[in-house]
Amino acid sequence: MDERQGETGGVKPTKPFRYGVGMFGTSIPVNMFKSFAAIYYVDQLGLSMKQYSFVLFIYTFLDVIDNPVYGFLSDRTRTRWGRRRPWLVIGTPLLVLAFVMFFNVPGFISSDQNRLFIYMLLLYLMTGTLDSLINANYGALFPELFRSDRERARTNAIRQACQLVAMVLSIALTPMITSAIGYRLTSLVYGIAALAVILYCTFGCHESMEYEDAKKPDFWKSLVDLVRNGRFWLYGIVGAFYSAATALLLQAVSFYVKYALKLAGGQTTLLLASVFAVALIGIAFWTFVSRKAGVMRIWRLGFLIMGAAFLPLLFTRTLGQAIPFVALVGFGYGACLVTMDCIGAKIIDDDYRKHHIRREGIMTSLIGMLNRLNGLYSSLAFFVVSERYGFVNGDNPGPSPDTASRVLMCTFPFLAMAVAYVISHFLHFTEAENAVSDSERG
Repeated sequence: MDERQGETGGVKPTKPFRYGVGMFGTSIPVNMFKSFAAIYYVDQLGLSMKQYSFVLFIYTFLDVIDNPVYGFLSDRTRTRWGRRRPWLVIGTPLLVLAFVMFFNVPGFISSDQNRLFIYMLLLYLMTGTLDSLINANYGALFPELFRSDRERARTNAIRQACQLVAMVLSIALTPMITSAIGYRLTSLVYGIAALAVILYCTFGCHESMEYEDAKKPDFWKSLVDLVRNGRFWLYGIVGAFYSAATALLLQAVSFYVKYALKLAGGQTTLLLASVFAVALIGIAFWTFVSRKAGVMRIWRLGFLIMGAAFLPLLFTRTLGQAIPFVALVGFGYGACLVTMDCIGAKIIDDDYRKHHIRREGIMTSLIGMLNRLNGLYSSLAFFVVSERYGFVNGDNPGPSPDTASRVLMCTFPFLAMAVAYVISHFLHFTEAENAVSDSERG
């Protein structure tokens, strides 16, 4: 008997924790990768900020291509182990290998800026596309394994909490850890942890047998259907600007601590810990509130709180002044974490009701593709700061590194959140759609 079936032939249920903990594994490498690539390559190894912005620019276009392709291939996969699990089992070791290589630059490469640029570009593309592969399949499991709003809210709270714990480790504590053991060994430890957790999650997820005989989605028809789906575009664009703000926060905070607050790099831990600790509390708070207020209201409120909190950070001068405002960013961030994936699942449900074909993989990937367009915004931010304030790298930070770091950390994220908040008001679901029964989802 297949391990996914019980005695009655039904699908063995997946435990919310077993699935949710996977977010810890998927978050560890990508968080360190995207949050510390800039400070490591630009500030420590001497790559120019313009070269770094060019890497982000190129990678964004790869991300646009690879996300829907991985989702499409996943939806069309048919094996006795399921559609998603084979990709996770194969892709995870490759992701870990690329991630470790990214932070283990050979000496003969780091000594030459041109070789360093090529090495970073290739490894950034490789690590980024393998991360897309993992997340396309992990994300597609969510609406498939958990069908009701109650199940989804519970499971999403668990996985977002696991993500925040991973962020505390791989972002907030990383400056302290790398100060003690270096980036090379840190990436190895994080990589091994990610490998163990993702595989533990993967082998505990039980996909439905019904999809083995289901019609396979057509790639071009899927694209046409989504191009015509206004809700998909609204949600995707909002997600892109929200992701841009959070990405810039994580990439710029090390520069902000060093050049604006004039503190040692280890103090970055206190700022980031404030964000994630409050966000973790916020997940419990917003999960409870959303039951009465609804996910859409909490979603928009999260954008408003996050955006408003970035402005005062332009003017703070000490760590004590900055912590309350980054904590407020974390409170709004918690609201967004609770609601983003639940709204995305509603859009996937709506697509199935209209077209009667399961394509969670390609839809999740295309939503992720739009979210990852944040790379264009991040690239623009780094390029503008480099041009406007003459910030080249750690050896040549220009005449105004204080102002440059504040603009990068505060102004660009504020503008992104403002756009996300405004556009979010154009996305609506009817009362009937919000009350879809579990039987309709099945």
